[in-house]
Parts: sequence; structure tokens; C-alpha cells
Amino acid sequence: MGKFELMALPYAIDALEPVISRQTLEFHHGKHLAGYVNNLNGLLEGSPLAELSLEELVCKTSGGVLNNAGQILNHELYFGQYCAPKDDNAPTGKLAEAIVRDFGSFEVFKEAFQKSGATLFGSGWVWLSSDKDGKLVITQEANAANPVQKGLKPLLTFDVWEHAYYLDYQNRRPDHLAALWRIVDWQVIGKRYELL
Repeated sequence: MGKFELMALPYAIDALEPVISRQTLEFHHGKHLAGYVNNLNGLLEGSPLAELSLEELVCKTSGGVLNNAGQILNHELYFGQYCAPKDDNAPTGKLAEAIVRDFGSFEVFKEAFQKSGATLFGSGWVWLSSDKDGKLVITQEANAANPVQKGLKPLLTFDVWEHAYYLDYQNRRPDHLAALWRIVDWQVIGKRYELL
């Protein structure tokens, strides 16, 4: 057994429906993420790199190790940020204040975030992160990249690899991105922000 293990989902496999279907989660978590975990453990076997954390691997390696470690880190943040769908779902507290401070309003932030996700060419991720001064920034990261590589603290991410949405939304990436706001667990994102 390798060092890294497949994370357990913090909710039932059907808890995110209809935004993300049980079938998508079975493939996305149970096959794609499990594959990255198995691949990384295989690549690290007998290597001194096996002592490094996921974040260290993402910042210090390249090639297959980076790709698999990056995808595990990204997916752990991604799957850990959701809850059952809620209408009028919005952040509160310090995070809400920071979003208004740095984007003007929650609605303006959502529009900019969705646009960044919809316009990312190919596969990758759109992120809300905080810089060293606490300023919030939106970045597009291709493939398995993560904002930690730029010295940022990742807070919220939407996965725009096709496997994240194709079973439920086919090629309608913008519709998928717009639906995800209903399942964001803003308490989790708020805690990530307050830990800065």
C-alpha cells in the first residue's frame, strides 16, 4: 500500500444531485481520482520523493509525479468543498467581505469566476486564491497545475476537465459552472480563508 490514499467523500455519493450526479461522482472520484492515487504511489515507490507532502511534490517535481500529485491535491480541495444543493447559497463573514472588497460584489465575482472557467482552453481548473497579503485573485490553471506553484493559497476551485461534467452536461461547460454555486460549502471555503 502506498503513502497516499483515496480520500473519502465528506457526503453521500448522491448528495450533490442534481448538480453533480451519482454516476459522475462514481467515475470522477472512484475512477479518475483513484487512478491518480494509484499512479502516484507507483511512481514514488522506493523514491526519496515519497517523503514529500502533496504540496511539496506539486511545487518541486515535474512530469508524471507532478501531474498525478497535482491532480490529487486539486481533487481533494474540489471534492472537499461541496454540500447538498442550497438556493441563495452565498459566503458570509470575512470571506464575503473580502469578495466585496476585491471584486465589488458577490455577483461580479461569480460572473468573473465562471467566465474564467468557461474560457480556459482545454483541460484544467479555475481557482479563487489568496495572495500573501490576503488579496483574492482568480486564476486559470492548465491540466494539473495548482495556485500553490505561484505562492498563492487556494480556496475554491471548479474542475473544467470534461470528466467532471460530461455525463451530466455534455459539452455545456458554462451550464455546469453556473450550477456549481448551489453546492459550494461556503463554511469550508470560509475556514480555508480564515486559516491564512
